[in-house]
This record gives sequence, C-alpha cells and structure tokens, in this order.
Amino acid sequence: MSGELDLTPLDEWHRANGARMVDFAGWSMPVQYSSIVEEHRATRTAVGVFDISHMGRLRFDGPGAAIFLDHLLTRRVLGVEPGQIRYSLVTNEAGGILDDVLLYHLSDPDGSSYYLLVVNAGNRQKIVAWIEQHLAGTKDVRFVDQTLATAMIAVQGPHALEATQSLVAQPLTDLRYYQGTVTRIGDDTGVASRTGYTGEDGCELIVPAESAAAVWERILAASRSSGGSPAGLGARDTLRLEAAMPLYGHELSEEIDPYTAGLGFAVQNKDRQYIGQAALVARKQQTDLPRRIGLTFSARRVPRQHYKVFLQDELVGEVTSGTFSPTLERPIAMAYVRAAAAAIGGELSVDIRGRREPARVAELPFYRRPGAASVGTTTS
Repeated sequence: MSGELDLTPLDEWHRANGARMVDFAGWSMPVQYSSIVEEHRATRTAVGVFDISHMGRLRFDGPGAAIFLDHLLTRRVLGVEPGQIRYSLVTNEAGGILDDVLLYHLSDPDGSSYYLLVVNAGNRQKIVAWIEQHLAGTKDVRFVDQTLATAMIAVQGPHALEATQSLVAQPLTDLRYYQGTVTRIGDDTGVASRTGYTGEDGCELIVPAESAAAVWERILAASRSSGGSPAGLGARDTLRLEAAMPLYGHELSEEIDPYTAGLGFAVQNKDRQYIGQAALVARKQQTDLPRRIGLTFSARRVPRQHYKVFLQDELVGEVTSGTFSPTLERPIAMAYVRAAAAAIGGELSVDIRGRREPARVAELPFYRRPGAASVGTTTS
C-alpha cells in the first residue's frame, strides 16, 4: 500500500475510544489510550488487553511442511507435537538474525495438522520473501499469509485467563506455558495460546478479522471488574523491557547472532541442518562475543538506544533499549558490551546527552512475576 498504513480490524474501535495512533512498521497502531504508566500497571496488577494484529501470521500445510520449517528455523521442528509452541529464530547464511518467531503446531477440528509462524510486523514482508525464495520448486508445502484475514489479541496479567475464559471453549488453565489449541472463541473458530510478551501470565488469541471487535469488547467488559484496561504499544514496550525480552531492531538484527544475543537455547545444531548452521557452529566456539546485559540507574535520566556505555573511561558498548520502569521506579536499559564488562554487579556508566550517569550491571530479567519459573523469551 504505497503511502498508506495498514489498519487492524480494531482500528475503528481504537479511534472511537481516544487512542493515540502512530505509524509502527507500516501499520496504524495505538501507542496509548490513557497513559503508558497506567496501562503498564493495569497489566502487572490486573489485565492489559493489546491489539497485536500487526504481527504476521503465516500458515504452512502439506506433508513437507515440517521438513521445510526444520530447514528454515534454528530450533528443531521435527518432533514438535500438536499443541506445542516453540520460540525460534530465522537466520541468514552468515548466522545473522532475520527475525525471532513463534512456531505453532496445531490441529484443525477435522484432525489435520498444520504449522503457524508468528513473525514481527516489521519483518513480515522480508520473511515472506525469504520463505518464497526457499520454497521455490517445493510441491508438498502450501504456504498462506493469513495476516490480513485475521486479528490477534493479547490478554496479559494476573487476571487475564479469567477475563478471557468465558469466550473460549477450551479451558485455558489446561494449557501449559507455550501451548496452543484450535478452539471456539466467541462465535467463531480461532487459536488460543498460553503465550505473551509482557512477563505476565496470559494468552494470545487469533480470530477471523470480522470477529475481532466482538471478542475485544467482551474481553474488556470481563476485565473491568478487576481493573483491566486496553493497552497500547507504549506499555507493551515497557513491560517487555522489564521482562528483558529482546525487540527486533533493538536487541536483534541481521548483524547480531543468537549467541551474542543470549539466545543459544533457541539454537539446536545436533543431527540436523538449517540455514546459517555452519556459521553459528563456528560462532558458538568464540569466547570473546559481546554480551547482552541489563543496567539499572539511581538517577532519573533515561538512557536510549545507541547511547554509549563506558567502563571507567573505556568505551565498551552501547544501549539497545532503555526506559523508566514503572515497576522498579527507576531507569533501566539493556545493552551490548564487551565480555569483560558484563559481570553482574559491575559498575559502568552511560553517556546520556553529554553527561555520564552511573549504572550497575543487573541480572536479567529485571522483573519476574511472583511464582514464575525462569523461561525463554517470546516474540514482539
């Protein structure tokens, strides 16, 4: 769409309810409704409801789908059971990250299984082109981009499942983290998954575009008694940063490999071959890779992407994401630094608009919900 932004199926609702809209990866998206801090805190204490329909949703059917995806992704696809979801990466031949993705293995009501790849909005066209390039000549895989035909809604927070359950036929508490199912959602069939990008428990729903407004409004109505709120991209970013989840274009890019990013758990090299494997096998052996770290600050000035990080007077890295944390009530950041500067508790400084601000290397994530086990990351 030359010169025009894509609109989610909930665009009219956002505008009618006072959302501040921004251009995000070619989509018109709500950045906030009330304030970022209010929406952040509603998600941490009750329910935040997010329109994430800008995320790409790519479906793969056919007898060769699993083999094709196993060659495309850094994490093993063969052997993933129906109902399982895996965080993975798409890498180029040099091992650089083209995108971080969620792979779903699902079963339709008729019993036939298929795979769904959820990709970042800003990378969707690039990944579609990459898929089509590597599918050329393949006859046993059917690939469909379902993004514009569907909507995706994230419901996150300690009361998220109870706010959503009345719409979903499948008991959501039966799903473990990183599981999903095809089920009745509202008046149509959709996909419900126990996933999210906030550090909270919750679920994500994929429904037909025409059903989105009704599902959205019913979830919001059910969440109000606990203090729930619609939430925009602003709160989604502060939440994911507290949870130390990487964002493409910040912590991830084609110049960054999975081991540098601290995502080695999403790379499986044994007894398989995938695009970029040779480069990553070699990269894994390097001991001097930069490290992704967390930084906390006592002063109130907020670090931003590309701000320089110093160990005494030595430049050792740069900030990839920074914000004021509503939960910790202090500035936080993630950065890539030299391995020698990455020790937890170490004292560094960040040049914030011409003045060095002291920072301490913090254990990641900055925030972990009470009772939660340490888990891998999810996509944005």
